[in-house]
Amino acid sequence: MLSRLMSGSDRSLDREFNCTVRLLDDSEYTCAVQRDAKGQWLFDQVCQHLNLLEKDYFGIRYVDPDKQRHWLEFSKAIARQMRSQPPYTMCLRVKFYPPDPATLKEEITRYLVFLQIKRDLYHGRLLCKSSDAATLAAFILQAEIGDYDPGKHPEGYSSKFQFFPKHSERLERRIAEIHKSELTGQSPETAELNFLRKAQTLETYGVDPHPCKDVSGNAAFLAFTPFGFVVLQGNRRIHFLKWNEVTKLKFEGKTFHIYATHQEDQKIILTYFAPTPEACKHLWKCGVENQAFYQFEKSSQVRTVSSSNLFFKGSRFRYSGKVAKEVMEQSAKIRREPPEIHRAGLVPSRSCPSITHGPRQSSVPRTRRRAVHISIMEGLESLRDSGHSTPVRSVSNGNSFLRSHGNGAEGGTAEFSEDSYSPSDSMLPTPVSNDPTDQAQVRHTNGPRNIQEEGGTELCTQAQARPQGVKSKGKRSHLEKTRPTQKGPEEGVNEFICSLARLFLVTLALLFALLLLLIVLTESELDLAFLRDIRRTPEFQQFHYEYFCPLRRWLACKLRWMGGHLINK
Repeated sequence: MLSRLMSGSDRSLDREFNCTVRLLDDSEYTCAVQRDAKGQWLFDQVCQHLNLLEKDYFGIRYVDPDKQRHWLEFSKAIARQMRSQPPYTMCLRVKFYPPDPATLKEEITRYLVFLQIKRDLYHGRLLCKSSDAATLAAFILQAEIGDYDPGKHPEGYSSKFQFFPKHSERLERRIAEIHKSELTGQSPETAELNFLRKAQTLETYGVDPHPCKDVSGNAAFLAFTPFGFVVLQGNRRIHFLKWNEVTKLKFEGKTFHIYATHQEDQKIILTYFAPTPEACKHLWKCGVENQAFYQFEKSSQVRTVSSSNLFFKGSRFRYSGKVAKEVMEQSAKIRREPPEIHRAGLVPSRSCPSITHGPRQSSVPRTRRRAVHISIMEGLESLRDSGHSTPVRSVSNGNSFLRSHGNGAEGGTAEFSEDSYSPSDSMLPTPVSNDPTDQAQVRHTNGPRNIQEEGGTELCTQAQARPQGVKSKGKRSHLEKTRPTQKGPEEGVNEFICSLARLFLVTLALLFALLLLLIVLTESELDLAFLRDIRRTPEFQQFHYEYFCPLRRWLACKLRWMGGHLINK
Protein backbone atom coordinates (compact mmCIF):
# COMPACT_ATOMS: atom_id res chain seq x y z
CA MET A 1 0.00 0.00 0.00
CA LEU A 2 2.83 2.37 0.93
CA SER A 3 4.64 1.63 -2.32
CA ARG A 4 1.49 2.49 -4.30
CA LEU A 5 1.15 5.81 -2.52
CA MET A 6 4.80 6.62 -3.17
CA SER A 7 4.54 5.70 -6.83
CA GLY A 8 1.41 7.83 -7.18
CA SER A 9 3.16 10.82 -5.60
CA ASP A 10 6.13 10.36 -7.95
CA ARG A 11 3.81 10.38 -10.95
CA SER A 12 2.14 13.58 -9.71
CA LEU A 13 5.57 15.19 -9.37
CA ASP A 14 6.41 14.14 -12.91
CA ARG A 15 3.27 15.89 -14.15
CA GLU A 16 4.35 19.32 -12.85
CA PHE A 17 7.48 21.42 -12.52
CA ASN A 18 8.52 24.70 -10.95
CA CYS A 19 8.89 27.85 -12.99
CA THR A 20 10.40 31.14 -11.80
CA VAL A 21 9.64 34.43 -13.57
CA ARG A 22 11.86 37.41 -12.83
CA LEU A 23 9.83 40.57 -12.87
CA LEU A 24 10.86 44.03 -14.04
CA ASP A 25 11.77 45.15 -10.51
CA ASP A 26 13.96 42.01 -10.24
CA SER A 27 11.70 40.34 -7.73
CA GLU A 28 10.71 36.76 -8.52
CA TYR A 29 7.43 34.92 -8.90
CA THR A 30 7.58 31.12 -8.60
CA CYS A 31 4.75 28.69 -9.20
CA ALA A 32 4.15 25.01 -9.94
CA VAL A 33 3.19 24.40 -13.55
CA GLN A 34 1.40 21.37 -14.94
CA ARG A 35 3.24 19.47 -17.63
CA ASP A 36 0.60 20.26 -20.26
CA ALA A 37 0.04 23.90 -19.20
CA LYS A 38 0.31 26.46 -21.97
CA GLY A 39 2.23 29.70 -21.93
CA GLN A 40 -1.00 31.70 -21.61
CA TRP A 41 -1.67 30.11 -18.22
CA LEU A 42 1.71 31.14 -16.82
CA PHE A 43 1.39 34.66 -18.24
CA ASP A 44 -2.06 35.06 -16.68
CA GLN A 45 -0.69 33.92 -13.31
CA VAL A 46 2.07 36.53 -13.46
CA CYS A 47 -0.35 39.30 -14.48
CA GLN A 48 -2.72 38.32 -11.68
CA HIS A 49 0.19 38.46 -9.24
CA LEU A 50 0.98 42.00 -10.46
CA ASN A 51 -2.70 43.02 -10.62
CA LEU A 52 -2.08 43.98 -14.26
CA LEU A 53 -4.94 44.38 -16.74
CA GLU A 54 -3.19 46.13 -19.65
CA LYS A 55 -1.07 43.05 -20.17
CA ASP A 56 -0.93 42.77 -23.96
CA TYR A 57 2.17 45.00 -24.11
CA PHE A 58 4.18 42.44 -22.13
CA GLY A 59 5.63 39.01 -22.76
CA ILE A 60 7.77 36.33 -21.15
CA ARG A 61 11.29 35.77 -22.45
CA TYR A 62 13.52 32.74 -21.87
CA VAL A 63 16.96 31.58 -22.97
CA ASP A 64 17.69 28.14 -24.42
CA PRO A 65 20.89 26.13 -23.72
CA ASP A 66 22.53 27.71 -26.80
CA LYS A 67 22.09 31.18 -25.25
CA GLN A 68 19.44 32.07 -27.83
CA ARG A 69 16.59 34.15 -26.48
CA HIS A 70 12.95 33.43 -27.31
CA TRP A 71 9.53 34.84 -26.49
CA LEU A 72 7.28 32.28 -24.82
CA GLU A 73 4.44 31.37 -27.18
CA PHE A 74 1.17 31.51 -25.26
CA SER A 75 -0.69 29.07 -27.52
CA LYS A 76 1.82 26.23 -27.01
CA ALA A 77 2.61 24.05 -24.01
CA ILE A 78 5.49 25.41 -21.93
CA ALA A 79 7.26 22.06 -21.65
CA ARG A 80 7.25 21.62 -25.44
CA GLN A 81 9.01 24.95 -25.94
CA MET A 82 11.79 24.31 -23.43
CA ARG A 83 14.97 22.57 -24.57
CA SER A 84 16.36 22.12 -21.06
CA GLN A 85 15.22 20.33 -17.92
CA PRO A 86 13.10 22.01 -15.22
CA PRO A 87 13.02 24.07 -13.11
CA TYR A 88 12.81 26.91 -15.62
CA THR A 89 13.72 30.58 -15.17
CA MET A 90 12.15 33.26 -17.37
CA CYS A 91 11.80 37.04 -17.43
CA LEU A 92 8.82 39.35 -17.78
CA ARG A 93 9.64 42.11 -20.26
CA VAL A 94 7.86 44.70 -22.43
CA LYS A 95 7.34 42.98 -25.76
CA PHE A 96 5.41 45.72 -27.59
CA TYR A 97 6.32 49.25 -26.52
CA PRO A 98 3.29 51.57 -26.33
CA PRO A 99 3.45 54.24 -29.06
CA ASP A 100 2.69 56.85 -26.38
CA PRO A 101 3.35 55.36 -22.91
CA ALA A 102 2.05 58.48 -21.17
CA THR A 103 -1.48 57.67 -22.40
CA LEU A 104 -1.65 54.26 -20.73
CA LYS A 105 -4.80 53.88 -18.69
CA GLU A 106 -3.45 52.59 -15.37
CA GLU A 107 -0.51 53.73 -13.27
CA ILE A 108 0.65 50.15 -12.65
CA THR A 109 1.16 49.72 -16.41
CA ARG A 110 3.06 52.99 -16.70
CA TYR A 111 5.25 51.98 -13.77
CA LEU A 112 6.19 48.65 -15.39
CA VAL A 113 6.99 50.39 -18.69
CA PHE A 114 9.06 52.91 -16.71
CA LEU A 115 11.09 50.04 -15.22
CA GLN A 116 11.64 48.56 -18.68
CA ILE A 117 12.84 51.85 -20.21
CA LYS A 118 15.08 52.48 -17.20
CA ARG A 119 16.58 49.06 -17.86
CA ASP A 120 17.01 49.97 -21.54
CA LEU A 121 18.81 53.15 -20.53
CA TYR A 122 21.18 51.28 -18.26
CA HIS A 123 22.01 48.60 -20.85
CA GLY A 124 22.63 51.10 -23.64
CA ARG A 125 19.56 50.39 -25.74
CA LEU A 126 18.15 53.90 -25.28
CA LEU A 127 20.76 56.30 -26.67
CA CYS A 128 20.42 60.07 -26.54
CA LYS A 129 22.25 63.39 -26.26
CA SER A 130 23.98 64.24 -22.98
CA SER A 131 21.34 66.85 -22.15
CA ASP A 132 18.52 64.34 -22.59
CA ALA A 133 20.47 61.72 -20.65
CA ALA A 134 20.85 64.09 -17.70
CA THR A 135 17.14 64.88 -17.72
CA LEU A 136 16.15 61.21 -17.81
CA ALA A 137 18.51 60.34 -14.97
CA ALA A 138 17.21 63.24 -12.89
CA PHE A 139 13.64 61.95 -13.35
CA ILE A 140 14.78 58.53 -12.09
CA LEU A 141 16.38 60.19 -9.03
CA GLN A 142 13.21 62.12 -8.27
CA ALA A 143 11.00 59.04 -8.69
CA GLU A 144 13.09 56.84 -6.41
CA ILE A 145 14.53 59.14 -3.69
CA GLY A 146 12.19 62.13 -3.85
CA ASP A 147 13.15 65.78 -3.37
CA TYR A 148 16.73 66.83 -2.81
CA ASP A 149 17.60 66.97 0.91
CA PRO A 150 21.01 68.43 1.87
CA GLY A 151 21.00 66.38 5.04
CA LYS A 152 20.52 63.08 3.19
CA HIS A 153 22.21 63.87 -0.10
CA PRO A 154 25.79 65.16 0.33
CA GLU A 155 27.90 66.70 -2.42
CA GLY A 156 28.47 64.27 -5.27
CA TYR A 157 25.55 62.03 -4.29
CA SER A 158 24.61 61.37 -7.91
CA SER A 159 28.00 59.67 -8.49
CA LYS A 160 26.84 56.78 -6.32
CA PHE A 161 24.14 55.88 -8.80
CA GLN A 162 24.47 54.04 -12.11
CA PHE A 163 22.05 55.15 -14.82
CA PHE A 164 24.00 54.35 -18.00
CA PRO A 165 26.67 51.88 -19.08
CA LYS A 166 29.27 54.66 -18.66
CA HIS A 167 29.15 58.35 -17.85
CA SER A 168 31.39 61.20 -16.70
CA GLU A 169 31.71 63.43 -13.66
CA ARG A 170 30.40 66.37 -15.68
CA LEU A 171 27.21 64.46 -16.49
CA GLU A 172 26.85 63.47 -12.83
CA ARG A 173 27.01 67.12 -11.79
CA ARG A 174 24.42 68.05 -14.41
CA ILE A 175 22.07 65.31 -13.17
CA ALA A 176 22.35 66.63 -9.61
CA GLU A 177 21.71 70.21 -10.77
CA ILE A 178 18.49 69.25 -12.55
CA HIS A 179 17.34 67.15 -9.59
CA LYS A 180 17.96 69.98 -7.13
CA SER A 181 16.55 72.90 -9.04
CA GLU A 182 13.93 71.70 -11.54
CA LEU A 183 12.14 68.66 -10.12
CA THR A 184 11.37 69.65 -6.53
CA GLY A 185 7.84 68.73 -5.52
CA GLN A 186 7.23 66.07 -8.16
CA SER A 187 5.72 62.87 -6.81
CA PRO A 188 7.06 59.49 -7.98
CA GLU A 189 4.06 59.13 -10.29
CA THR A 190 4.66 62.54 -11.89
CA ALA A 191 8.39 61.95 -12.27
CA GLU A 192 7.78 58.58 -13.93
CA LEU A 193 5.21 60.11 -16.27
CA ASN A 194 7.62 62.89 -17.29
CA PHE A 195 10.33 60.27 -17.79
CA LEU A 196 8.06 58.34 -20.18
CA ARG A 197 7.15 61.47 -22.11
CA LYS A 198 10.81 62.34 -22.56
CA ALA A 199 11.89 58.81 -23.50
CA GLN A 200 9.11 58.48 -26.09
CA THR A 201 10.57 61.38 -28.09
CA LEU A 202 13.97 59.67 -28.52
CA GLU A 203 14.88 57.95 -31.75
CA THR A 204 15.83 54.67 -30.08
CA TYR A 205 12.68 54.39 -27.94
CA GLY A 206 11.34 50.85 -28.11
CA VAL A 207 14.46 49.49 -29.83
CA ASP A 208 15.18 45.82 -29.12
CA PRO A 209 18.23 45.42 -31.38
CA HIS A 210 19.24 42.19 -33.07
CA PRO A 211 22.94 42.04 -34.05
CA CYS A 212 23.54 41.17 -37.71
CA LYS A 213 25.97 41.85 -40.56
CA ASP A 214 25.39 43.23 -44.01
CA VAL A 215 26.67 41.49 -47.13
CA SER A 216 29.98 43.33 -46.78
CA GLY A 217 30.53 41.91 -43.31
CA ASN A 218 29.87 45.21 -41.52
CA ALA A 219 28.18 44.99 -38.12
CA ALA A 220 24.64 46.36 -37.87
CA PHE A 221 21.68 46.16 -35.56
CA LEU A 222 18.14 45.49 -36.76
CA ALA A 223 15.23 46.56 -34.60
CA PHE A 224 11.44 46.85 -34.63
CA THR A 225 9.83 49.88 -33.00
CA PRO A 226 6.23 51.05 -32.60
CA PHE A 227 6.69 53.17 -35.72
CA GLY A 228 8.53 50.84 -38.08
CA PHE A 229 11.67 48.90 -38.92
CA VAL A 230 15.10 50.46 -38.34
CA VAL A 231 18.70 49.56 -39.11
CA LEU A 232 21.43 51.02 -36.90
CA GLN A 233 25.02 51.06 -38.09
CA GLY A 234 27.93 52.99 -36.71
CA ASN A 235 26.60 55.99 -34.81
CA ARG A 236 23.57 56.62 -36.97
CA ARG A 237 20.31 55.18 -38.17
CA ILE A 238 20.83 54.27 -41.81
CA HIS A 239 17.34 52.95 -42.59
CA PHE A 240 13.85 53.58 -41.36
CA LEU A 241 10.79 51.95 -42.91
CA LYS A 242 7.28 52.60 -41.68
CA TRP A 243 5.19 49.51 -41.04
CA ASN A 244 2.86 50.26 -43.94
CA GLU A 245 5.89 50.34 -46.25
CA VAL A 246 7.11 46.85 -45.28
CA THR A 247 5.52 44.29 -47.62
CA LYS A 248 7.24 41.06 -46.58
CA LEU A 249 9.72 39.67 -44.06
CA LYS A 250 11.56 36.54 -45.10
CA PHE A 251 14.46 34.41 -43.90
CA GLU A 252 16.46 31.50 -45.28
CA GLY A 253 19.00 29.97 -42.92
CA LYS A 254 21.03 32.90 -41.56
CA THR A 255 19.84 35.33 -44.25
CA PHE A 256 17.11 37.84 -43.44
CA HIS A 257 15.31 39.83 -46.15
CA ILE A 258 13.07 42.88 -45.76
CA TYR A 259 10.89 43.73 -48.76
CA ALA A 260 9.39 47.21 -48.86
CA THR A 261 7.85 49.82 -51.12
CA HIS A 262 9.24 53.27 -50.58
CA GLN A 263 8.67 56.66 -52.20
CA GLU A 264 6.53 56.49 -55.32
CA ASP A 265 6.22 52.71 -55.36
CA GLN A 266 9.96 52.06 -55.61
CA LYS A 267 10.70 48.54 -54.41
CA ILE A 268 13.63 47.94 -52.10
CA ILE A 269 15.08 44.83 -50.51
CA LEU A 270 17.39 44.87 -47.50
CA THR A 271 19.48 41.76 -46.77
CA TYR A 272 21.34 40.99 -43.56
CA PHE A 273 22.93 37.95 -41.95
CA ALA A 274 22.20 36.77 -38.42
CA PRO A 275 24.84 34.90 -36.39
CA THR A 276 22.86 31.61 -36.40
CA PRO A 277 19.77 30.20 -38.13
CA GLU A 278 17.99 30.19 -34.76
CA ALA A 279 18.75 33.88 -34.26
CA CYS A 280 17.49 34.61 -37.78
CA LYS A 281 14.22 32.79 -37.15
CA HIS A 282 13.79 34.66 -33.86
CA LEU A 283 14.40 37.94 -35.72
CA TRP A 284 11.79 36.99 -38.35
CA LYS A 285 9.16 36.05 -35.77
CA CYS A 286 9.74 39.28 -33.84
CA GLY A 287 9.28 41.25 -37.05
CA VAL A 288 6.08 39.42 -37.98
CA GLU A 289 4.60 39.97 -34.51
CA ASN A 290 5.55 43.65 -34.33
CA GLN A 291 4.18 44.41 -37.78
CA ALA A 292 0.89 42.66 -36.99
CA PHE A 293 0.56 44.39 -33.61
CA TYR A 294 1.18 47.93 -34.82
CA GLN A 295 -0.14 47.89 -38.40
CA PHE A 296 -3.50 46.11 -38.32
CA GLU A 297 -6.68 47.54 -36.86
CA LYS A 298 -8.24 44.18 -35.93
CA SER A 299 -6.73 40.86 -34.93
CA SER A 300 -9.04 39.15 -37.43
CA GLN A 301 -7.02 40.80 -40.21
CA VAL A 302 -3.83 38.98 -39.18
CA ARG A 303 -2.92 36.12 -41.51
CA THR A 304 -0.47 33.25 -41.32
CA VAL A 305 2.78 34.17 -43.02
CA SER A 306 5.46 31.97 -44.53
CA SER A 307 9.19 32.55 -44.53
CA SER A 308 9.47 31.32 -48.14
CA ASN A 309 7.59 31.69 -51.43
CA LEU A 310 8.03 28.02 -52.36
CA PHE A 311 5.52 25.30 -51.55
CA PHE A 312 6.09 23.46 -48.26
CA LYS A 313 9.39 25.18 -47.65
CA GLY A 314 10.31 27.35 -44.70
CA SER A 315 8.44 28.20 -41.51
CA ARG A 316 4.87 29.33 -41.04
CA PHE A 317 3.82 31.61 -38.21
CA ARG A 318 0.82 33.67 -37.14
CA TYR A 319 0.56 36.30 -34.44
CA SER A 320 -2.32 35.25 -32.20
CA GLY A 321 -2.70 38.18 -29.79
CA LYS A 322 -4.57 41.48 -29.85
CA VAL A 323 -3.38 44.38 -31.97
CA ALA A 324 -2.49 47.83 -30.62
CA LYS A 325 -5.81 49.48 -31.51
CA GLU A 326 -7.81 46.72 -29.81
CA VAL A 327 -5.60 46.96 -26.72
CA MET A 328 -6.20 50.71 -26.42
CA GLU A 329 -9.94 50.27 -26.92
CA GLN A 330 -10.03 47.59 -24.24
CA SER A 331 -7.97 49.74 -21.86
CA ALA A 332 -10.45 52.60 -22.21
CA LYS A 333 -13.15 50.31 -20.75
CA ILE A 334 -11.25 49.60 -17.51
CA ARG A 335 -13.27 50.77 -14.52
CA ARG A 336 -11.74 49.95 -11.17
CA GLU A 337 -9.92 51.53 -8.25
CA PRO A 338 -6.24 52.01 -9.09
CA PRO A 339 -4.26 49.11 -7.62
CA GLU A 340 -1.64 49.80 -4.99
CA ILE A 341 1.90 49.96 -6.37
CA HIS A 342 4.84 48.69 -4.34
CA ARG A 343 7.78 50.52 -5.82
CA ALA A 344 11.03 48.61 -5.51
CA GLY A 345 13.60 51.42 -5.50
CA LEU A 346 15.39 49.95 -2.50
CA VAL A 347 15.54 46.38 -3.82
CA PRO A 348 18.96 45.29 -5.18
CA SER A 349 18.93 44.42 -8.86
CA ARG A 350 20.80 41.73 -10.77
CA SER A 351 21.02 43.15 -14.25
CA CYS A 352 19.90 46.77 -13.86
CA PRO A 353 21.27 48.24 -10.61
CA SER A 354 18.92 50.56 -8.83
CA ILE A 355 20.13 54.00 -7.92
CA THR A 356 20.48 52.89 -4.29
CA HIS A 357 23.15 50.28 -4.91
CA GLY A 358 26.14 52.21 -3.66
CA PRO A 359 29.17 53.71 -5.35
CA ARG A 360 29.67 53.23 -9.04
CA GLN A 361 32.62 51.01 -9.87
CA SER A 362 35.41 52.21 -12.14
CA SER A 363 38.51 50.50 -13.45
CA VAL A 364 40.66 53.67 -13.06
CA PRO A 365 40.98 56.31 -10.29
CA ARG A 366 38.64 59.28 -10.47
CA THR A 367 41.59 61.65 -10.99
CA ARG A 368 42.52 59.78 -14.17
CA ARG A 369 39.04 59.41 -15.58
CA ARG A 370 38.35 61.16 -18.85
CA ALA A 371 35.08 61.64 -20.67
CA VAL A 372 34.62 59.26 -23.55
CA HIS A 373 32.05 59.67 -26.29
CA ILE A 374 29.77 56.67 -26.45
CA SER A 375 28.39 55.72 -29.82
CA ILE A 376 25.29 53.81 -30.74
CA MET A 377 27.42 50.78 -31.56
CA GLU A 378 29.06 50.58 -28.12
CA GLY A 379 25.81 51.11 -26.32
CA LEU A 380 24.08 48.41 -28.32
CA GLU A 381 27.00 45.99 -28.07
CA SER A 382 26.43 45.89 -24.31
CA LEU A 383 23.26 43.93 -25.08
CA ARG A 384 25.16 40.68 -25.22
CA ASP A 385 25.26 40.86 -21.40
CA SER A 386 21.68 42.03 -20.97
CA GLY A 387 18.45 40.10 -20.91
CA HIS A 388 16.62 41.66 -23.80
CA SER A 389 18.28 40.79 -27.09
CA THR A 390 19.87 38.02 -29.08
CA PRO A 391 23.36 37.52 -27.65
CA VAL A 392 26.24 37.90 -30.07
CA ARG A 393 29.59 39.62 -29.94
CA SER A 394 29.56 42.36 -32.52
CA VAL A 395 32.66 42.87 -34.64
CA SER A 396 33.58 46.52 -35.03
CA ASN A 397 34.51 47.64 -38.47
CA GLY A 398 36.23 50.53 -40.17
CA ASN A 399 36.52 53.56 -37.97
CA SER A 400 36.44 53.36 -34.22
CA PHE A 401 33.37 55.08 -32.86
CA LEU A 402 34.66 55.10 -29.30
CA ARG A 403 36.85 58.19 -29.11
CA SER A 404 38.86 58.83 -25.92
CA HIS A 405 40.22 62.15 -24.71
CA GLY A 406 43.05 63.19 -22.45
CA ASN A 407 45.61 60.48 -21.82
CA GLY A 408 43.57 57.90 -23.68
CA ALA A 409 43.07 55.58 -20.71
CA GLU A 410 41.32 52.45 -21.87
CA GLY A 411 39.26 52.15 -18.72
CA GLY A 412 37.83 55.66 -18.86
CA THR A 413 34.17 56.29 -18.23
CA ALA A 414 31.84 57.01 -21.10
CA GLU A 415 29.50 59.87 -21.73
CA PHE A 416 26.40 60.26 -23.84
CA SER A 417 27.61 62.99 -26.17
CA GLU A 418 25.90 65.18 -28.73
CA ASP A 419 28.94 64.71 -30.96
CA SER A 420 28.55 60.95 -31.24
CA TYR A 421 24.79 60.55 -31.41
CA SER A 422 22.39 63.20 -32.55
CA PRO A 423 18.89 62.25 -33.69
CA SER A 424 18.86 65.16 -36.09
CA ASP A 425 21.85 63.67 -37.92
CA SER A 426 20.19 60.32 -38.52
CA MET A 427 16.79 61.22 -39.91
CA LEU A 428 17.84 60.42 -43.48
CA PRO A 429 15.35 58.28 -45.39
CA THR A 430 16.22 54.93 -46.85
CA PRO A 431 18.30 55.64 -49.96
CA VAL A 432 16.48 54.82 -53.16
CA SER A 433 17.08 55.60 -56.78
CA ASN A 434 15.56 58.77 -58.19
CA ASP A 435 16.30 57.79 -61.79
CA PRO A 436 12.99 57.04 -63.57
CA THR A 437 14.78 54.43 -65.66
CA ASP A 438 15.49 52.48 -62.47
CA GLN A 439 11.89 52.23 -61.30
CA ALA A 440 11.90 48.50 -61.96
CA GLN A 441 15.12 48.05 -60.04
CA VAL A 442 15.25 47.35 -56.34
CA ARG A 443 17.56 49.60 -54.36
CA HIS A 444 19.58 47.89 -51.70
CA THR A 445 22.23 49.08 -49.28
CA ASN A 446 24.36 46.08 -50.05
CA GLY A 447 23.79 46.04 -53.82
CA PRO A 448 20.71 46.34 -56.06
CA ARG A 449 18.30 43.54 -56.79
CA ASN A 450 15.50 42.93 -59.25
CA ILE A 451 12.09 41.37 -58.88
CA GLN A 452 10.38 39.50 -61.70
CA GLU A 453 6.98 41.12 -62.10
CA GLU A 454 5.16 38.07 -63.44
CA GLY A 455 6.46 35.28 -61.25
CA GLY A 456 7.51 37.20 -58.14
CA THR A 457 10.65 35.11 -57.85
CA GLU A 458 13.51 36.84 -56.02
CA LEU A 459 16.79 37.03 -57.91
CA CYS A 460 19.97 37.06 -55.86
CA THR A 461 23.05 39.12 -56.59
CA GLN A 462 26.69 38.31 -56.36
CA ALA A 463 26.94 40.49 -53.30
CA GLN A 464 24.36 38.40 -51.48
CA ALA A 465 26.12 35.22 -52.42
CA ARG A 466 29.33 36.48 -50.81
CA PRO A 467 30.13 34.65 -47.55
CA GLN A 468 29.17 36.41 -44.37
CA GLY A 469 32.68 36.99 -43.06
CA VAL A 470 34.18 38.31 -46.34
CA LYS A 471 34.19 42.06 -46.86
CA SER A 472 33.92 43.67 -50.22
CA LYS A 473 37.11 45.02 -51.75
CA GLY A 474 37.61 48.75 -51.81
CA LYS A 475 35.53 51.45 -50.19
CA ARG A 476 32.47 51.38 -52.39
CA SER A 477 29.55 53.54 -51.37
CA HIS A 478 26.31 51.89 -50.35
CA LEU A 479 24.58 53.96 -52.98
CA GLU A 480 26.88 52.83 -55.78
CA LYS A 481 24.94 51.36 -58.68
CA THR A 482 26.06 47.97 -59.86
CA ARG A 483 24.74 45.81 -62.61
CA PRO A 484 22.20 43.33 -61.19
CA THR A 485 23.01 39.68 -61.60
CA GLN A 486 19.93 37.64 -62.48
CA LYS A 487 19.30 33.96 -62.38
CA GLY A 488 18.91 32.19 -65.69
CA PRO A 489 15.48 31.00 -66.78
CA GLU A 490 16.63 27.38 -66.36
CA GLU A 491 17.17 27.87 -62.64
CA GLY A 492 13.71 29.37 -62.23
CA VAL A 493 12.14 26.45 -64.10
CA ASN A 494 14.09 23.97 -61.98
CA GLU A 495 12.86 25.59 -58.76
CA PHE A 496 9.28 25.48 -60.02
CA ILE A 497 9.59 21.80 -60.98
CA CYS A 498 11.08 20.97 -57.59
CA SER A 499 8.21 22.75 -55.86
CA LEU A 500 5.65 20.81 -57.90
CA ALA A 501 7.46 17.55 -57.14
CA ARG A 502 7.38 18.29 -53.42
CA LEU A 503 3.69 19.12 -53.62
CA PHE A 504 2.99 15.85 -55.47
CA LEU A 505 4.94 13.77 -52.95
CA VAL A 506 3.23 15.40 -49.98
CA THR A 507 -0.17 14.81 -51.58
CA LEU A 508 0.65 11.12 -52.12
CA ALA A 509 1.79 10.81 -48.51
CA LEU A 510 -1.45 12.35 -47.24
CA LEU A 511 -3.55 10.03 -49.42
CA PHE A 512 -1.57 7.03 -48.19
CA ALA A 513 -2.10 8.11 -44.57
CA LEU A 514 -5.84 8.47 -45.18
CA LEU A 515 -5.94 5.01 -46.76
CA LEU A 516 -4.21 3.50 -43.75
CA LEU A 517 -6.67 5.22 -41.41
CA LEU A 518 -9.60 3.93 -43.47
CA ILE A 519 -8.27 0.37 -43.32
CA VAL A 520 -7.77 0.63 -39.56
CA LEU A 521 -11.31 1.92 -39.11
CA THR A 522 -13.00 -0.70 -41.29
CA GLU A 523 -10.89 -3.84 -41.08
CA SER A 524 -9.12 -3.81 -37.74
CA GLU A 525 -10.62 -4.85 -34.42
CA LEU A 526 -8.84 -2.23 -32.35
CA ASP A 527 -11.20 -1.19 -29.57
CA LEU A 528 -9.92 2.31 -28.96
CA ALA A 529 -12.20 5.03 -27.68
CA PHE A 530 -11.83 7.45 -30.58
CA LEU A 531 -12.09 4.62 -33.17
CA ARG A 532 -15.19 3.30 -31.47
CA ASP A 533 -16.81 6.73 -31.53
CA ILE A 534 -16.09 7.13 -35.25
CA ARG A 535 -17.48 3.69 -36.08
CA ARG A 536 -20.73 4.47 -34.27
CA THR A 537 -21.52 7.62 -36.26
CA PRO A 538 -24.33 7.25 -38.86
CA GLU A 539 -22.19 8.82 -41.55
CA PHE A 540 -19.46 6.24 -41.17
CA GLN A 541 -21.91 3.32 -41.11
CA GLN A 542 -23.55 4.59 -44.29
CA PHE A 543 -20.17 4.98 -45.96
CA HIS A 544 -19.10 1.52 -44.81
CA TYR A 545 -22.15 -0.40 -46.09
CA GLU A 546 -22.99 1.62 -49.21
CA TYR A 547 -19.54 2.39 -50.56
CA PHE A 548 -16.71 0.56 -48.84
CA CYS A 549 -18.19 -2.94 -48.78
CA PRO A 550 -19.14 -2.93 -52.51
CA LEU A 551 -15.70 -1.56 -53.37
CA ARG A 552 -14.02 -4.26 -51.32
CA ARG A 553 -16.08 -7.01 -53.03
CA TRP A 554 -15.22 -5.56 -56.45
CA LEU A 555 -11.52 -5.48 -55.65
CA ALA A 556 -11.61 -9.05 -54.29
CA CYS A 557 -13.37 -10.25 -57.46
CA LYS A 558 -10.80 -8.55 -59.67
CA LEU A 559 -7.91 -10.00 -57.66
CA ARG A 560 -9.38 -13.54 -57.90
CA TRP A 561 -9.85 -13.13 -61.64
CA MET A 562 -6.25 -11.94 -62.09
CA GLY A 563 -4.97 -14.79 -59.91
CA GLY A 564 -6.92 -17.41 -61.85
CA HIS A 565 -5.76 -15.92 -65.17
CA LEU A 566 -2.13 -16.13 -64.10
CA ILE A 567 -2.50 -19.73 -62.85
CA ASN A 568 -4.14 -20.87 -66.11
CA LYS A 569 -1.20 -19.49 -68.08
